[in-house]
Amino acid sequence: MSDIRFACPQCGTHLVVEAASAGVDTHCPTCAQRITIPHVATQASEMATSVGPPASVAAKAETGRQRLGLKLAALLWAGLLLIAVGALLGLRFFRHRDHRETILDRKVHIAQGTVDVPNVPPWCSVLKLERRRVDVGGCELYCETSGRGAALVLIHGGPGGTHHDFHPHFEHAANFASVVYYDQRGCGQSDYAKARGYTVDQAVDDLDRLRDALNVPQWIVLGWSYGGVVAQCYTVKHPEHVAGMVLVGSAPDAMHLALQSSRQQEFISSEERWRIGEIQNDGTLSLAQLVYNAHLNGDWKRQHFYKPTPDELARSALYAWKHAPTFRGSISGSVRRIDLRGMFEECPTPILLAEGNYDLTWGADKPEKLRACFPGCQLVRFERSAHAPFADEADRFFSVLHDFMKRVPPNSAEIAKWKERIAARQAEKERSLPHVLETSGWGRQSSEKIATRYSEAWLDQISGSLALLRLGFALYDAKEYQKALVVFSRLEKTGWKGVGLVWQGHMLDLLGRRAEAIVAYRKAVAQDLDMQHSQYEIILSKEYVQERIQTPFQRRVNHDDD
Repeated sequence: MSDIRFACPQCGTHLVVEAASAGVDTHCPTCAQRITIPHVATQASEMATSVGPPASVAAKAETGRQRLGLKLAALLWAGLLLIAVGALLGLRFFRHRDHRETILDRKVHIAQGTVDVPNVPPWCSVLKLERRRVDVGGCELYCETSGRGAALVLIHGGPGGTHHDFHPHFEHAANFASVVYYDQRGCGQSDYAKARGYTVDQAVDDLDRLRDALNVPQWIVLGWSYGGVVAQCYTVKHPEHVAGMVLVGSAPDAMHLALQSSRQQEFISSEERWRIGEIQNDGTLSLAQLVYNAHLNGDWKRQHFYKPTPDELARSALYAWKHAPTFRGSISGSVRRIDLRGMFEECPTPILLAEGNYDLTWGADKPEKLRACFPGCQLVRFERSAHAPFADEADRFFSVLHDFMKRVPPNSAEIAKWKERIAARQAEKERSLPHVLETSGWGRQSSEKIATRYSEAWLDQISGSLALLRLGFALYDAKEYQKALVVFSRLEKTGWKGVGLVWQGHMLDLLGRRAEAIVAYRKAVAQDLDMQHSQYEIILSKEYVQERIQTPFQRRVNHDDD
């Protein structure tokens, strides 16, 4: 299929699209100017005739003086053209950004009623990309490639996002890299094939099978947001295939950092929050309508620095958030069981962290605390960027990325030594009680693993509410009610006093000590109770405890199969 090559009339950016896209309205990826893709490519000769002195002047230039005047006029026109081009090149960055609304403007906009989502085509149908489906074993992943050079694979965020968030920005990278876009299993246009369950480990295995199918011996892995967790796990499991790792606004979950609170509501007004809440509670809206209208009414300020155009919001609502019904819950549980603390000490693989100063997803302390987890890494802060610096400060971001990709990857001896350290570190973690509790799920299999290894000496090693609750549940699942009672008694002395009392009552009921159970329940009624134990189909509330005072607790089976 032939291509159409044309330039944006606003900023001059050169674009290449498929001929089938002629007549489609879109936005320039550089200046956001709305443009209609022409049916015929603009020819250089046509542009040349649009500048310079009129032809009629040349026809009348019969004397040497007139010819000299024409030459001087031509030079003047050329000079003016050069000045204009220079201004476009020099000011394009500032015009695009300084003239667009930002979160710092704190403008309040409440749309009237529900707005229909514009029917805009995905960038995939506009950009010139090679598309394919790749079998990774019982599941086909949707994949796109563009450009030439060292391989760069993009791992989207979420959990539950798609590769669409990278379009059209990473066409900049196609100038110096072979860019690989793909949707993870259970997301976007890839198969919704759960197989052994949606987990990060499965996502890592899928990614390496994709690499093998594309005949890529080694690549740069770039993980954005939640995709950063996948990138880290992939690098630890398959370091020999990683030439470098780039983490863009990466989720810090795998490092279990104690961070300041999220700032996502900082720039959203009370009026906008009220309207967003109304939209989210409107059960008549589709997911795309909900996302689009919430963002129109200020929700864009949570993770954007510059206000997106209506078409950008529409594309995000229509194409950037699609996944299997159980995907997010399953992956979120999987992420909680990952612990990569200390794994990247003495890591020979080049690592780049890209952080936006206005990434409000986490506290302001996140970039520096994450940097400490990757000794020797390169941290680049983007001053006027939020969660996606590749969109907010594209010129600088892709310049930094280009320079990073020139770094020499580690050699096989360095990789082999690091893999030995990883194995030793993992074995040490497996012997650690906090690691066992923090990386275990809440289902039956995890409970069995914990209960089998339990000893009373563990109680001297843990004090956190969540760890005590998990330990108590494991012993309860194993029908070790007396041991569980001791743990829940410890839980009572933490910030979860009410929860500890309720579960003491449960254990006492199961041990046949009804009078003591009622005492525990009556103490619990006076405490704050607002917790759900979905694996047991229990919602703790004052009403629930009043029921337990009237009727004894009957054993509930753990329905979570991990």
